[in-house]
This record gives sequence, C-alpha cells and structure tokens, in this order.
Amino acid sequence: MHRSLSESDSDTLSQTAKAPHDKLSELGRVSVVIPVGPGDSSWRTLLGYLSQLPSEAEVWLVGTKAEPSDFTSLTSELGFSCNIEWFCTSVGRAHQMNTGAQLSKKDFLWFLHADSQFDNVVLTALNTSLTTSPEAVHFFDLQFQHDGPSMARLNAWGVWLRSHILKLPFGDQGLCMSRDTFDQLGRFPEDASYGEDHLLVWQAHRHRITLRAVSATLSTSARKYRSQGWLKTTSIHLWRTWAQAFPEFIALLRSRMR
Repeated sequence: MHRSLSESDSDTLSQTAKAPHDKLSELGRVSVVIPVGPGDSSWRTLLGYLSQLPSEAEVWLVGTKAEPSDFTSLTSELGFSCNIEWFCTSVGRAHQMNTGAQLSKKDFLWFLHADSQFDNVVLTALNTSLTTSPEAVHFFDLQFQHDGPSMARLNAWGVWLRSHILKLPFGDQGLCMSRDTFDQLGRFPEDASYGEDHLLVWQAHRHRITLRAVSATLSTSARKYRSQGWLKTTSIHLWRTWAQAFPEFIALLRSRMR
C-alpha cells in the first residue's frame, strides 16, 4: 500500500534547511534520474530532499511498475516547484538510468539511488562543483544509514579509499555529469550483469575525464549487510569489483601505450 509522508519522515525532512534557490542557479540545469526497483519505496523519503531543487530543474523516477496512485499528491505535499515525472520501463538499473537520461532535457544528469539521503550541504556543494568543473564526473563521499550492522563503517572507509585514492566511485555516490560527457562515455552498459556504474567510471578514465569529489556526503541504506550478512556481502562486493577492474585496468594501460 502506498502512503504519504509519515510523521517521522516529516520530522526528518524538517531538519534539512532549504538552500536559497538563488544560490543553486547551476542546479536549474540538472535532471535527476532515480531508478526504482520492484517493491522499493525508499524513493519517497529521497523526494523530500529533492524538493529543495530550483524550479528550472527536473526529476525523473524510472520504475518498473506504473506510477503509484498517490504520486501526484505526494509531490504536491512536498512542495515541488520543479517538474517531476514517473516513467515505467523494463527491469534493469542500467536500462532505467539510460531511459531517464534519454527522457531528460537538461544539460547535467545526476544519477541517484532511490535510498539516498542527504543534508542541506549537498545541493550547495554540487552547485559549486558543477560551476567549477562542468566537464568532470562528480561524486560524493558516502556513509551508511543506521539500518545495518556497525561494521558497515569499515565499508564507508573502503569507499573513501576506493574513490579518492583509486578514483573509482560507484553509483551510490551520486554520479553527476554533463549530458555531453555521458554521451561521450557511451551511457551505462546494459549488457553488464552488475557494476554498470563501475564500468562507466572506467570509461571516464579511458577518455581522460576528471573524476571530482564534491565536498559533501550522501548516505545510503546498509540493510543488505544485515539481511545478507556483513562478511558475505563485503566479500562478494570486493571480488566482483576486482573481477571487473582488472581487465578494465589492462585495457586502460593498452590504450595509453598506443
């Protein structure tokens, strides 16, 4: 059953001060693309944070089922001033994000996972980062929400090392780039069984496109570490990352030697 914002949701969102729209002028050129998986309702909380976007921006939720019956009333309740739409397509996160990018009309594309949350610093920091380096692929630091085991803090440290030292941010770090950069990278590979965001970042390295850390932090759910086990989930992620990264690294070396 779909629901409007609960009292606890409203309390959480009230703690996020609205940034003045005149300080977010660059975000008026942004299309936010949110892939929504089957049965996922976490996007409802995310919308509360995105309601701060300036009126010129747009938000696309790309789900695998029809628009929820209360979608319009929910966005009205949140006070959205920008255009926000729900689109239904076939299952597959890469396909959903590519579809959202194709539907969008703005100069920048910001890909967010449905369970992302953030404070009032994020929009201001992204606005500054886009103004300073419009040609880069922008990403945020990551922390895990309190819905998983305490060991998830180690994963957050690992994310920092991977993204800042190795320059390999993943999709849950809120990748944002210009439409021209996205087209240059060839969009998200829809034939990959996993790690479509990881593979796109390797394309950025191959094209010598800067990966720029935004001075702000997104939070994401850690529930999979609780439901599937911290050690098992972490081990699977490490193995999959290595299995994808090694051939990409070799391909990058060969391209630089030509």
